[in-house]
Amino acid sequence: MAKPLIVGITGGSGSGKTSFIRRLRSSFDDGQICVLSQDDYYRPIEEQFRDDKGVENFDLPDAIDGTAFAKDIERLMKGSDVEREEYTFNNPKVTPKQLRFRPAPILLVEGLFIFHFPEIRQLIDLRIFLYAKENLKVIRRIKRDQLERNYPLEDVLYRYEHHVLPTFERYIRPYMEEADIIINNNLQFDRGLEVLSGYFHHHLDKL
Repeated sequence: MAKPLIVGITGGSGSGKTSFIRRLRSSFDDGQICVLSQDDYYRPIEEQFRDDKGVENFDLPDAIDGTAFAKDIERLMKGSDVEREEYTFNNPKVTPKQLRFRPAPILLVEGLFIFHFPEIRQLIDLRIFLYAKENLKVIRRIKRDQLERNYPLEDVLYRYEHHVLPTFERYIRPYMEEADIIINNNLQFDRGLEVLSGYFHHHLDKL
């Protein structure tokens, strides 16, 4: 199997990465794109750093097992399957699934810190940055964390102010300058989606 095209998609929390990737993936067959998410590489809650108030900070690079993430990317690059237990964000209402990732001509890796980890950044062929204004991101984060992850509103707002925003400024925003494509998602990302989808189809047609 030839080396896959490795595409990295990042952006701040609430920028719309999950929705964008879901729409993008729906335009292709299962065997054409493999999506590997940083979210499935969180360390156990017992290993997470706690701030001065004793609140776990999941929005730091050390919250992620970057080494395991990079090794699984390399396995997929070499044509091997990868198995990983789904991360459920410590939501007791969700039973984790056993996920299987299969090699594909396009390997899409996504997450907050994929450009920050050097062992992952060096593997990426095309860098995509999804951008949105802070007020929109916090609204999206509230909706997601309350509905999908069962977090109370007070907890969501505390984490956004004390964890999410500082992390974005320090570990995510600086890499926007290194992105090959910046997709604005203040209103919608349809144009950016069309461009990237067209590029993927062109790449696959050449194989």
